[in-house]
Amino acid sequence: MSDFFKRSKIFLTDLIKYYFQTFKNIASNSSILTTMVLSVFFYSFFYPTAYKAQQAEALPIVIVDEEQSLLSNNIITQVAKSPNVRIQQVTGNFEDAKRMVQEQKADGILFLPENLSNSIARGETGGIGLYLSAAYFLKTKQIGLGITTSVENSIAEQAARFGKISHFHPSIPIHQIPLFNTLSGYGSYIFPAIAPLIIHQTIVLGLCMLLAGYREQHNDGQPWRAKTAEFWGIFFAALTIGCLGCYYLFGFTYWLNDYPRGGNFWGMLIAVPIYISCVISMAMVLASYLDISERAGHLIVFTSIPLFLLSGTAWPIQAMPTWMQYFAEIFPSTQGINLFIQLNQMGVPTDLIIPKLIYLATLASILLVWGYFRLKYSYKK
Repeated sequence: MSDFFKRSKIFLTDLIKYYFQTFKNIASNSSILTTMVLSVFFYSFFYPTAYKAQQAEALPIVIVDEEQSLLSNNIITQVAKSPNVRIQQVTGNFEDAKRMVQEQKADGILFLPENLSNSIARGETGGIGLYLSAAYFLKTKQIGLGITTSVENSIAEQAARFGKISHFHPSIPIHQIPLFNTLSGYGSYIFPAIAPLIIHQTIVLGLCMLLAGYREQHNDGQPWRAKTAEFWGIFFAALTIGCLGCYYLFGFTYWLNDYPRGGNFWGMLIAVPIYISCVISMAMVLASYLDISERAGHLIVFTSIPLFLLSGTAWPIQAMPTWMQYFAEIFPSTQGINLFIQLNQMGVPTDLIIPKLIYLATLASILLVWGYFRLKYSYKK
């Protein structure tokens, strides 16, 4: 029993030594330090800045006013008050307006026909036309929101004048109330989805550079092989960096930019170490197959965009081919992105994300064993 405690004490001492030695090695290599630590701070300020406005504003439109009446003038006045759109031109010729959209001088056309007032007085439906360019769906949405409300209010006022002589009643407007992204902002949508992938890629790139650099070293002609305590020292050092990076993004950065956050705080605290462990395990396996540290950059270049697309953020997973849906679910990044959106933004109970946690923990265990034997017993030829 005394030998067991003695060996345990030696192992723990070596583990602590390699734990801090890993931090020292990361800090001494500017490329790895920038990748694993500083890049997280850089992304936390740079990435949200691009989406600071959250929504597109002052989008150019053309109004075709054939009637040129009091009603059409009232509609134009109401549309001009909307922050979503900017009236580029008012014309009576639809072909001129169409040409401006084709030349990308405007993103939409509001068509006010010549019989608009009479149609409303007689209780007829239809008449006003809204033509939008589908080149950029985010602009299309914002123009639609900016125009429909203005037109709705103007027509309701006009229809009220004929309430006693007409059976026309404006339909009840539909009000969109987002449950989770309350501002309906693009920044609130994209950054919470990209944040787990940022941590994923910085850990994979930095850890692959570190371990591949070790594997390039030779002592007395012998290739580097990870000792057991060294392996776990590297693992826990990377786990510390990854967890702190996640907590920093999910806490401070979300708060600073007023993104939806804190839906299930305790669930997030539990999920972060499991997710980071899985990412580190995968990075260790990948690093064991790299011959030089620069090869890690090649790995990141051709995986970042596919991993983002397969996460279901840019395009719904359900709209992908069935085989691709199953393929996407394999990657820790896909599981992690959906997991933390559920926890941070949607506030789902912890028991609903247990299947994801079990999968990530199981995959982490398999990859850890694989990476351990690769780094301990294999060597670079």
